Amino acid sequence: MEDLVIRDADVVDGSGADSYRADVLIDGGRIVSIVKEAAAAGCQRPRAVREMDAEGLVLSPGFIDMHAHSDLALLRDPDHSAKVAQGVTLEVLGQDGLSYAPVDDRTLAEVRRAITGWNGYGDDVDFDWRSVGEYLDRLDRGVDGRGIAVNAAYLVPQGTVRALAVGWEDRPATPGELDRMRRLVAEGLEQGAVGLSSGLTYTPGMYAEDAELTELCRVVAGYGGYYCPHHRSYGAGALEAYAEMVALTREAGCPLHLAHATMNFGVNEGRAPELLALLDRALEAGADITLDTYPYTPGCTTLAALLPGWVSEGGPEAVLARLTDPATAERIRHELEVTGSDGCHGVPVEWETIEIAGVTDPALGDHVGRTVRESAELRGESPWTTAHRLLVEDRLGTTILQHVGHEENVRTIMRHRTHTGGSDGILQGAKPHPRAYGTFPRYLGHYVRELGVLTLEECVARLTGRPAARLRLPDRGLVREGFRADLVLFDPETVASGATFAEPRRLPAGIPHVLIDGRFAVEDGRRTDVLAGRAVRRTPA
Repeated sequence: MEDLVIRDADVVDGSGADSYRADVLIDGGRIVSIVKEAAAAGCQRPRAVREMDAEGLVLSPGFIDMHAHSDLALLRDPDHSAKVAQGVTLEVLGQDGLSYAPVDDRTLAEVRRAITGWNGYGDDVDFDWRSVGEYLDRLDRGVDGRGIAVNAAYLVPQGTVRALAVGWEDRPATPGELDRMRRLVAEGLEQGAVGLSSGLTYTPGMYAEDAELTELCRVVAGYGGYYCPHHRSYGAGALEAYAEMVALTREAGCPLHLAHATMNFGVNEGRAPELLALLDRALEAGADITLDTYPYTPGCTTLAALLPGWVSEGGPEAVLARLTDPATAERIRHELEVTGSDGCHGVPVEWETIEIAGVTDPALGDHVGRTVRESAELRGESPWTTAHRLLVEDRLGTTILQHVGHEENVRTIMRHRTHTGGSDGILQGAKPHPRAYGTFPRYLGHYVRELGVLTLEECVARLTGRPAARLRLPDRGLVREGFRADLVLFDPETVASGATFAEPRRLPAGIPHVLIDGRFAVEDGRRTDVLAGRAVRRTPA
């Protein structure tokens, strides 16, 4: 007999097609049989070692988080309920051009410092890898050799590649350095990465010119991967930045996936239709484009990310040296507050929109949960003085929420035919963005049930089947016979995000069961000790 039969589930299969009622039979980690309308058909119903009554529950494929920052969390936290409890069964790591492979000893130390605000410094992680393949092998072993909480795919991070081949200098790559970057990207893809990411408002990735990025994208296209840029602006110049990525990937013949595709700051209020018109023209001309968004208006990054790009040349220690020089610090303040730095997307910073989400130094904890302006007023000082102190004393590790988004833009973009879901969830900090714990149930509860922005079938397709197609996964993302049994059972009437800005780590409601590889990672609303996740490697072109 097979392992499990799920009876009388309302199957939303991830394709966008209408739901149907069925018994679903699972064995050996795969879906072996789907019997539609089994109860009504009067036929002999499938049997299994275990039988589950799914009356009133929707059965869907497991959710795919197209933009995750769990690169170290999966190795340090076997529970990982932040994602498992949402029904996420696969995360895409290596985002925004900065992660931990490929590296050498020097670059690893630099990257760990640069993205401490995203993932912590990693003192509790054994960095026993250097290549992309070794990192994926490490994910396979996971926690004490038992695996990881969810499956994980990886993007080669272009900023890390540039740090390894060029360094942290703001200059064009030499021909020899460009050849090395091509080889590093090719090796990463050969070892299993699914594509290439960039963080073009983060150093050192932002120092790459379009010609350099185009050459790397040609390599990606040759392996059947995709390019996932955090492009050069989400504020002033956002449309131009999107157009730049569309043109660049068209030249390279490379599929494009736009990371956290938002239109933020006052200059872009109500302008989402202009972005979608740009994408539609490219799609009609034959471009291969998808995008992801999170269902919230604020963004999340590090306080150091707001600094002008020239400040970060040379790496984190050079940043701190510039901040402690009074004349240079005044120049930084002027660019931030008056002219608008590239790190703040060309818009003068509004300190009342910058909320401190987390610090690495516990002595600075009383800043958390307040905006920079509020914290400054409590101390009787200017916002820049407070921000400057945080940058220096927390050694660039401070995380922030940026309250600069627009609900109308969020809803408009999520309706687009290329849309997928991504949390962009940063798990660090005392008060992280609730998207890390709430993105997927918020889509289903708030935007489907409460607002009707999407139908249930449309929404599930954007969280499952469409991401799997972008990742070129031949046996995931749909409820189909022969497909892997990465599945979620949720109550469409009660599913909701528990996470709020006040309590960002509350777990969701209405998701009683999550299966990964046919094993219950969540059962009756409780996290089990199952670690069925593994690295998911690129399907050869």
